[in-house]
Amino acid sequence: MGGEPCVEDGSIRNGELVACRFWVTVQGMHPQTGETTNHKDCAMAWMPVLMIENSKVNRETGAAVESFRNEMVKANDVNTQVLIATANNKLIEG
Repeated sequence: MGGEPCVEDGSIRNGELVACRFWVTVQGMHPQTGETTNHKDCAMAWMPVLMIENSKVNRETGAAVESFRNEMVKANDVNTQVLIATANNKLIEG
């Protein structure tokens, strides 16, 4: 940033303690190996990885919503058939 070399959190520069707000720790599970990961790096370096992960989660959420919608359509069809059958029985009896 600004042409200066990146400084890790807690580094000392010119005898002063400096901290970079972009230096972050990402903890979680590696999606391919399943290993627990605890890695520090610049937030700018994490952006592509986190954007890919965010896209993956969004796709999974979309699939879950579509599946739920399909189940609701089926349930509504069954309810409609029950209501029609009930109405027809009342017309025949009445």
